[in-house]
Amino acid sequence: MAELNTSGKVQPRVDLTAMVDLAFLLITFFMLTTSLSKPHAMDVAMSDKTAGVHMELSDERTVTILLGSNGQMVWYWGLDENPIEGPVAVGKGRNSLRDLLLSKKEEIPRRSVDKKGLMVIVKPGNESSYSTLVDVLDELKIVDVRQYMIADINDMEQAMLRSKL
Repeated sequence: MAELNTSGKVQPRVDLTAMVDLAFLLITFFMLTTSLSKPHAMDVAMSDKTAGVHMELSDERTVTILLGSNGQMVWYWGLDENPIEGPVAVGKGRNSLRDLLLSKKEEIPRRSVDKKGLMVIVKPGNESSYSTLVDVLDELKIVDVRQYMIADINDMEQAMLRSKL
């Protein structure tokens, strides 16, 4: 910028206009050339309902998580007719679900006859939200549960969910 100095003293000044222009050019250049992080999707295998294939699950290594309204969850270990443990309501905090998954991940291979790892079945209820399902899948990924599936909730489990919440 040009400046008219009318006083008798000469004061040296640095004109920063070119520096500001250069800074904006560099910011624009790096914003346009950078690559933004791409979202990572989780692979979830869903069963084909048209195939009519029924998968047999071991009750010794299966933990089922039922999802209710407002982020509430109920879990049981084993089959729904005669669970080994549960049904028990899980608190709303993510740490309580994480603690449950970590303890079962350690306990089940020790007690199982076939020494296979934990299998988790997630069953969203009629009133459950999508964000609750995503939170549970995130916890499964954090705990490193490698075998899990999403299934439909049956009437017995829906009644179990209502009774525990």
